[in-house]
Amino acid sequence: MSKQHNEQGLRRSLKTRHLTMIALGGSIGTGLFLASGGAIAQAGPGGALLAYAAVGIMVYFLMTSLGELATYMPDSGSFSTYASRFVDPAFGFALGWNFWFNWAITIASELVAATLIIKYWFPDSNSFIWSFLFLSIIFLLNFISVKGYGESEYWFAIIKISTVIIFLVTGVLMIFGIIGGERIGFENFHIGDAPFHGGFFAILGVFMVAGYSFQGTELVGVAAGESENPSESVPRAIRQVFWRILLFYVLAIFVIAMIIPYTHPSLLSSEVNNINASPFTLVFEKAGFAFAASVMNAVILSSVLSAGNSGMYASTRVLWVLAKEGKAPKFLGKLNKRGVPVNALIMTSIIGMMAFLASFFGDGIVYTWLLSASGMCGFIAWLGIAVSHYRFRRAFNKQGHDLKELPYRARFFPFGPIFAFVLCMFVVLGQNYQAFLGEAIDWQGLLMTYIGLPLFLIIWFGYKFKHRTKVIPLEECKFDHK
Repeated sequence: MSKQHNEQGLRRSLKTRHLTMIALGGSIGTGLFLASGGAIAQAGPGGALLAYAAVGIMVYFLMTSLGELATYMPDSGSFSTYASRFVDPAFGFALGWNFWFNWAITIASELVAATLIIKYWFPDSNSFIWSFLFLSIIFLLNFISVKGYGESEYWFAIIKISTVIIFLVTGVLMIFGIIGGERIGFENFHIGDAPFHGGFFAILGVFMVAGYSFQGTELVGVAAGESENPSESVPRAIRQVFWRILLFYVLAIFVIAMIIPYTHPSLLSSEVNNINASPFTLVFEKAGFAFAASVMNAVILSSVLSAGNSGMYASTRVLWVLAKEGKAPKFLGKLNKRGVPVNALIMTSIIGMMAFLASFFGDGIVYTWLLSASGMCGFIAWLGIAVSHYRFRRAFNKQGHDLKELPYRARFFPFGPIFAFVLCMFVVLGQNYQAFLGEAIDWQGLLMTYIGLPLFLIIWFGYKFKHRTKVIPLEECKFDHK
């Protein structure tokens, strides 16, 4: 997207500090604060560390791939635009709608989570009122300007990062016996069949949990389209990814596993409406912080609102780009005077609210199906990044370009995108391996888990058949930034 095009459209208002915090805080949420406890209980401390480290490496390679694309061609259409230029317009069309659907439904799931969390303090309050209030907040943050989104995410990320750092410091002091009692050591790594509990399938199950935990990291690719200086801010944000994965996930899980045995009953019930079961709450309480549950509840609420805020931003931008490219209704391509795609924002908010309302009807069956369909979408987007980057670099070389032209160059090419693609495909196909382990195959469970995959393929090949698109030859891929 050229600078001129952007001046007539979206505003480049996101500063480097905004983009860095969007990258740093992007994947810190309920996956770390709640699901990490269940991962340790399921696979033991060693199994959880292995799974999170492996998925973390995959995400790092994906982010370096996205970084190379986003610095050379910063575009708010991101995955959709790159796939359309370097793979096949039909693939880009399907990826764009897949990404929009994923985050529109995620907004609804975050509204459900937020109402469950707020009931920790107000158990008899009306769920609809809270969900409407939270939706209004994230709508307004996005409606004001892109800077409104960037600034709110900056402070949401600081809350999350501060909590993790305080947790890590507290945990290390507890491990060495400086606070919370006597020195702990590695005794929890030798309980029962630790450090690897449950064998291969338990670790495979944690792979899936870890994959969901890291989703949201790729939002930097969308935000690059409205960054003041993408060639500087995107590489800096990408470089933070490795350290964030190491510190905020691997080290945090190591600290939890050192302090709390994987057999602890609370770890098995790490659900969004059970704040007392958060491993962070358990560690803080063990350290003697009586107010831990209330503080963690507030932090987790901010994480949920942050995820909803990011989902609203990213899905709105992708929908706007689809409209500009003629792949969505034209009225969705309208911008207000502050450069906000207001019609796309309203449409996304309506879908998010309708999906939330669906959670009230028929025991939430409609909502459960929508959530199941969106569950696969994040992994499909990751696959799209790996394929697009591989084709981009091959076309770049084929057309005689010098790698010195790239503001940021992904290391380990072609190993990086190939490794990320293979491991991501492994995670996708293994989503519901439990369905095959019983006496009879759980067909309903399989359908609910994998429904996002056939939907994506129908959109992809439907567009391909209608418009007779073909895979773009490497010699014809365009690098003109327009």
